[in-house]
Amino acid sequence: MAKLAYLLPRFIRHILPESSARFLLQHGWVIRPGLETRAPLEAAQRYQKVLSAAGRSFNSAHILILGYGGKFTLACELLQLGAAHILLAEKEVFLDHSGNLALSARFGDYLTVKNNQVTPNPQYITLLHGDIRRTADAGDVAPADFVFSNSVYEHLDDVEGITAALVRLSRPEALHVHFVDLRDHFFKYPFEMLCYSQETWLRWLNPSSHHNRWRIGDYRRTFERIFNQVEITLLGSEPAAFAREKARIRSEFLTGNDEMDAVTLIRIVASGVK
Repeated sequence: MAKLAYLLPRFIRHILPESSARFLLQHGWVIRPGLETRAPLEAAQRYQKVLSAAGRSFNSAHILILGYGGKFTLACELLQLGAAHILLAEKEVFLDHSGNLALSARFGDYLTVKNNQVTPNPQYITLLHGDIRRTADAGDVAPADFVFSNSVYEHLDDVEGITAALVRLSRPEALHVHFVDLRDHFFKYPFEMLCYSQETWLRWLNPSSHHNRWRIGDYRRTFERIFNQVEITLLGSEPAAFAREKARIRSEFLTGNDEMDAVTLIRIVASGVK
């Protein structure tokens, strides 16, 4: 029964147009929004804490955010904390007009309202829409001091290529900070996606937002090919849920270390481009 309770919603999510998924996400219906939407100040302060531990700060910094979700809140919070300019990158254009309009009174310095539509003040915020790899190839964007993302990397279909693009869009000494959610995003079943072959996953179950099913080792190997310093911090684990499903999880997703395999949330901090 639990299997069917997973498979049917997963198939529906597979065939659901991404535009419909974005609509549900922006309204907080069915699909749960991430921290940067639910608590943008907390998200900004979380990045600030990471930078502080590395002896860095937002002051006068140019920051690139990969996957901003159509809402300008996090960018405005980072500017309030001292950043000089924010680059907001997203593959598709799907601005949250109502959500951004609600921000305009508080963040009037950074946002402009015209004909009931909100646009960012280009002095403070630049929108980068389209394939980030092409944006990097164009070479017409001022390099960033920091690159941030939250629950984006698990949706990438070319992790290495996109990471390399982010490197080209940032300074050589830039710090890259990425929070990655390793769970199946049908959160009731955090390891269920690991029980299916690649063919089955891609053909029937992979959501339209794409879920690459990468594990810690995949991220470590990729980042270590690009950066000299890579620190992966384990932030969350669900050992009981992992133990229940371990016998069903496919061997390619297992390392033999149950403690590592049960990890669900990680933070990647990388610097020093090779």
